[in-house]
Amino acid sequence: MTERTSGVLVVDKATGVTSFDAVALARRRLGVRRIGHAGTLDPAATGVLPLLIGEATKVTPYLMDRDKEYIVTIRFGVTTDTHDLDGRILAETPVVGLTRERVETACRSFVGRIRQVPPMYSAVHHAGRRLYELAREGAEVDRTPREVVVETIEVQGLDDARATLRIVCGKGTYVRVIAADLGAAVGCGAAVERLQRTRVGAFTLVDALPWHDLEVAAPAALWARALPLDAALAHLPAARLDPAGSRRFVHGQPAGVAPPLAPGALARVYDGDGLLLGVGEMMAGGSVRPVRMVHADRPGSSVRPA
Repeated sequence: MTERTSGVLVVDKATGVTSFDAVALARRRLGVRRIGHAGTLDPAATGVLPLLIGEATKVTPYLMDRDKEYIVTIRFGVTTDTHDLDGRILAETPVVGLTRERVETACRSFVGRIRQVPPMYSAVHHAGRRLYELAREGAEVDRTPREVVVETIEVQGLDDARATLRIVCGKGTYVRVIAADLGAAVGCGAAVERLQRTRVGAFTLVDALPWHDLEVAAPAALWARALPLDAALAHLPAARLDPAGSRRFVHGQPAGVAPPLAPGALARVYDGDGLLLGVGEMMAGGSVRPVRMVHADRPGSSVRPA
């Protein structure tokens, strides 16, 4: 059997480590230099962190565009400079008259297409530097609000000054900012106490490798948990090419697809043997043009359903 060189390893990130720490550890354990991740998790946060290995790094943008689900515990009555309880406390306010109905009403303002100001403690660039680098030096700069999409905020529980929320949102959304803005909306401030990402696209905690296993399991066991590259593209329809079409596609030329898909749709494109060739865009007339080429491992297992 041909040795695998690419794939998607979904990890349950532990608290206290950065997303880059996870990447660095995976590089050492798997002996592969080219590994990236599909969406930063704060060091204090836990949960689903897809690691893309080898050729899979080429499809990172298609996975990062997928929605994400979080379970977050918010502490009301406290405001910090990082919007979580790891930060420096800026203000503490008594929490009076906080009800589930009041929290649910306030949450509605943060559902839909909203504009968020990135927090100073974030990896956003400003004048060539990361915002968190400036924040650690005591500086604060103006940040341009960014449009993000929040699909759902569900209040799962309220206990005294703590609320547990389930949030489904699009890329670029800062749950810490939602917490801080929610605290401002109810008038007492708030910060994240605990944050867990439970899903990225179709990848859930059920798929995730425990952090301890990433630290100690044998490389062969880690590769056995890695999903095929096209698992990151399972949300895209499949287009399969005949031998002539495959040759055209890999040489950068449009190729006919039967049956055709809707024009403008992105598709994962395979040859007749089931080898992933890349991502293509459907054109009028039933052809698919190459958008992103990959050199995938020979198929050993089928793609997971989206």
